[in-house]
Amino acid sequence: MPASAATARAATIACGVVAASGVGAALAAAVAAAGGGAATPGEQFSASYRHPAIEYATGPRTDRVAEFHARLRLGDRLPFDRRQGFLPAVLDALDVPVESQTLVFSKTSLQADAINPGNPRAIYFTDDVAVAWIRGSPAIELAALDPRQGVMFYALVQREPARGFERPRSCLECHVSAATLGVPGLAVGSAVVDPGGAPYSSIPVDQRTPIESRWGGWYVTGSTGLGRHVGNTVATDPDRPMLLHDDANFNLPSVAGRFDTSGYPTPYSDIAALMVLEHQTHMTNLLVRTGWEFRVAAHEQRATRGLFAAPGGRSGDPALRGAVRDLVDYMLFVDEAPLTDRMVGTSGFAEVFEARGPFDGRGRTLREIALDRRLFRYSCSYLIYSAAFDALPSEARAAVYRRLWQVLSGSDRDPRYARLSRRDRQDIVDILRATKPQVAPYFGGNVR
Repeated sequence: MPASAATARAATIACGVVAASGVGAALAAAVAAAGGGAATPGEQFSASYRHPAIEYATGPRTDRVAEFHARLRLGDRLPFDRRQGFLPAVLDALDVPVESQTLVFSKTSLQADAINPGNPRAIYFTDDVAVAWIRGSPAIELAALDPRQGVMFYALVQREPARGFERPRSCLECHVSAATLGVPGLAVGSAVVDPGGAPYSSIPVDQRTPIESRWGGWYVTGSTGLGRHVGNTVATDPDRPMLLHDDANFNLPSVAGRFDTSGYPTPYSDIAALMVLEHQTHMTNLLVRTGWEFRVAAHEQRATRGLFAAPGGRSGDPALRGAVRDLVDYMLFVDEAPLTDRMVGTSGFAEVFEARGPFDGRGRTLREIALDRRLFRYSCSYLIYSAAFDALPSEARAAVYRRLWQVLSGSDRDPRYARLSRRDRQDIVDILRATKPQVAPYFGGNVR
């Protein structure tokens, strides 16, 4: 396919996400039936990012890339690598581990023409920053989570000297969608792609998506056991574009032999990193949406206090109640798709990720990756420690803490929460009491 046609086909896709239609719809149907996929209208942000309570484009920014930009403008210099440009210096300055590398070969970027299975886009991330690099491309793309303003998008031109980060206006054309809950955000997708990397269709993916439908358009390294997925493959028949499960694409120790890896920092697209990224992107969108709903409600003088104060209570603004409930359910992995077999990454990402803590007195952390029957050993998101969580409006934080306690204490007897055993809930409560002192006023009494 000519590059121009491939670019046109990919024009509405962001990070591998597009509404599935036509060919490849079977992949989308499998996900929708299992509860994954794009948000319903009730899960969308109820206002606009231009709302006066938000002012996304004009409000002050304190994200880490904005702070990095200010240092560059004041004279800080970035070393330039002959093969990777500013990538090593950017990862080092932003404390983004190279072990987090994931490789996507679907044409899903402002620089889509440069992406294909022989030249995948590398994504590196930490809790609040993602860095995307394409070998030979003219710019590095970045996304940074501002604690108050949400996800911000930047580009750094690969030319010495580094003069700072640009904010491409075109990013929001793709990065505000149903998959991002109507807020500027990120999402991971599984795409049916042709041998050149151009997508026929794609569906959004997160922790709720069945494993067998994940990772179309991505390289996947590590042990996936007997679990089947659609990573590491392309659709070869243009008359029947679909991704097939193939044993030759499972359990790859590295991507060596799949393409020329010269210039890439590592030969991995780690299974653990991919699954953490899938959790984190949607969790981030939920955090932003919740904070923004409370800010809009306060601006419009709607009541924001007292949500979930009474067990079983149904009072309060429905948009706020829904946002908090959605956030807490996802935070506790209530609808997580079960893993089909034990999985093990090969890049060292799990060890680097877990080492960031925090830890309780028994050495436990919410970052402990299990990858047996579920992603994490303790089913509560580590993003409860993030600056974005702490920057939620005070009434939003209080509502989240109250709702967390209703579920973790066992007072909410809804069968949906039965997957969290009493031992699971007690462990999470103990870890949070030791590592997040702010829960103390809300986590009173015993776990049932």
